[in-house]
Amino acid sequence: MSETTIPPAAAIWIRRWLILVGLMVYAMILIGGATRLTDSGLSITEWDPIKGAIPPLSADAWNEAFAKYRDTAEYRYINHGMSMSEFQHIFWWEWGHRFFGRMVGLVAVLGIAVFAVRKWLTRPLLWKLLGLVVLGGLQGAIGWWMVSSGIGETTRVDVAPYRLMTHFILALLIIAMVAWLWLDLGNRERSPASRVIRVTAKLLLLAVFVQMAAGALVAGLDAGRSYNDWPLMAGELVPSHYLEGDLGIRSLFEGRAATQFNHRIIAYAIWAASLVAAFVFRKTAHGRSFIVFAGLVSLQAVWGIMTLLHAAPMNLALLHQAIGVVVTLAAVRLAWLTARPDAPA
Repeated sequence: MSETTIPPAAAIWIRRWLILVGLMVYAMILIGGATRLTDSGLSITEWDPIKGAIPPLSADAWNEAFAKYRDTAEYRYINHGMSMSEFQHIFWWEWGHRFFGRMVGLVAVLGIAVFAVRKWLTRPLLWKLLGLVVLGGLQGAIGWWMVSSGIGETTRVDVAPYRLMTHFILALLIIAMVAWLWLDLGNRERSPASRVIRVTAKLLLLAVFVQMAAGALVAGLDAGRSYNDWPLMAGELVPSHYLEGDLGIRSLFEGRAATQFNHRIIAYAIWAASLVAAFVFRKTAHGRSFIVFAGLVSLQAVWGIMTLLHAAPMNLALLHQAIGVVVTLAAVRLAWLTARPDAPA
């Protein structure tokens, strides 16, 4: 095998492995969403990458874990008097989230090891795959950085919203990179794209990431369970307390009114831009891809409105997140398909 080519059979198996890793990361994102919606994230107050893989196996171990949780502000102010069975319910969500993350890392490392032994990896591809592993390890560290914001000497009853946003966006970046590599290893020919099409696709991808980050702030503040009228917010076009006096400019990241309003406005902008792009580029070689993207954005927008009107119950909110990841992957696909420039005149 040369330094720049991969045998077709090897590419097939690597792509299958990338699909498995991508599906596991997708599941991990949804498990993380459920962990947030059930307020389970602070139930485990320590981070031990090795011993933490083993849950409490005795009554004494459960009592010790519960005692540590009772030292958190969340327990004192929100869950005071919680029973052991109630604690175990939130504990298993958080433990499952962490354990599944370990499984994703194991599948990733074992896959790379097998491919390396078989000499299926070119040097550039090896570095890209190792980069994914590094990001996965960083994600675990950021996860603890997020959880630690609600543990110790603090009055926080939830994790810091901006840390939740960082954790979520890194997960999106990982699944986006997996999808891009999967596309790179396929045999699909890309049609040339004009500069305006390439720039539009990249801007849409960037806008989707910004919107998903804004959604993470909304989730971190439970802002989706406030202002549940639409298209107005508490009867106002722009909420009068968009900037809260005690927060000031921090309202953009920590204010429920500001974060939800921003999430709405960015959604409208992406929705409109996707429909305009689908119409303008409909007769180009990439027209169908823009139309598919616009359709998924429309589905997400309608589902988001319905989720908001129902005060973001867990089932609707999780599906809203799930569709959002699909929209992100569609934006990645669109950017990849349009990455080939037109031939010079």
